[in-house]
Amino acid sequence: MQVAWHSIYSKITFLVLILKFYFTVINFGPMNNLQFPGQTGFYRGKVRDVYTIKDKFLVMIASDRISAFDVILPRPIPYKGQVLNQIAAWMLRATADICPNWLIDVPAPNVSIGKKCVPFRIEMVVRGNLTGHAWRTYNSGKRVLCGVTMPEGLRENDYFPTPIITPSTKAEAGHDEDISRDEIIARGIVSAKDWEVLESYTLQLFSRGKEIAAKRGLILVDTKYEFGKIGDTIYLMDEIHTPDSSRYFYADGFEERQKKGERQKQLSKEFVREWLIDNNFMGKEGQSVPEMTDEWINTISQRYIELYEKVIGEPFKPENLGEEETKQRIISALEKL
Repeated sequence: MQVAWHSIYSKITFLVLILKFYFTVINFGPMNNLQFPGQTGFYRGKVRDVYTIKDKFLVMIASDRISAFDVILPRPIPYKGQVLNQIAAWMLRATADICPNWLIDVPAPNVSIGKKCVPFRIEMVVRGNLTGHAWRTYNSGKRVLCGVTMPEGLRENDYFPTPIITPSTKAEAGHDEDISRDEIIARGIVSAKDWEVLESYTLQLFSRGKEIAAKRGLILVDTKYEFGKIGDTIYLMDEIHTPDSSRYFYADGFEERQKKGERQKQLSKEFVREWLIDNNFMGKEGQSVPEMTDEWINTISQRYIELYEKVIGEPFKPENLGEEETKQRIISALEKL
């Protein structure tokens, strides 16, 4: 009976949070383009609004927008921005001894302020298991991915003998393209000297990420890192080890599921994509996004909160901030720079 009442109490508490969110944020509409002292640029991505300050700093506001199949879905997900921003900030602090990173301050739960770097035009994708794009390549009969030879005899989701780096670069049209280390250096995208640093940082960060995940009963399967430079110093940029940029498996039962050839239990936003596919939407021309009911929105929000608590190992503490309070917190933080 105690368990039942605890479950009912948890659901009521969550519904109260959702109502507070809608009253504080949704009723005032989506966050407008803000203006900050010293602002020199603005960019709106799929899920984040990025403000450049004095050409030296960035203010990144993680919105509650959610995208899938390169499409922004029509309704925001309560607390999603706070969840992803706080996971990224926690992970950046937990890896600050490995390499410098861009983060300076987190003045609000969905806002990060950091150094503006000149980005390398590649993403450092690192894989510990034969999953996703690597598996599709392998299953097609190919054994080389981004210049890396994958061993024979592997099954989907098997561990690689050692983690592999399979970089990608952005084409002019915006699609990720596989690229090898040798191509990156030959095309002058990254120098041989800088590549050695990026490779070392990537493998160290992935190792740390796997250690953190293991303590939570998880396996960090694959992820990506983005780096940039200020002068001669290389910095880790953007978010790291979030469920939007990484794939996690549950460690409990992993080996047994592998032996039986069963699907692995994932901790990611894959459930949203699966729902869209089940409702005949994959971002193709002529397809329409299915209706997102209040119940489904609340389910997605709750799943993101569960992701936070599983990855970080701490209770999620949401804040309901209006646009003006968020703006003032950002201005106060910028005045300290």
